[in-house]
Amino acid sequence: MSITKDMGIGEVVSQYPQTIPVFQAHGMGCFGCAAARFENVEQGALAHGIDVAKLIQDLNDAVKQ
Repeated sequence: MSITKDMGIGEVVSQYPQTIPVFQAHGMGCFGCAAARFENVEQGALAHGIDVAKLIQDLNDAVKQ
């Protein structure tokens, strides 16, 4: 299964803890905050001004390793 922009941030981190450094590298340290339970990856990225496509690519690369 690949990570999509519609997946919840908390869901991604829970299923794939190896993605935490990827979120941090993109400037998203919010995976531990309450909003991570409600926001999907796209919403979180847009809120931080992050390129959604690049983030998704990097997250999936981390999962494949």
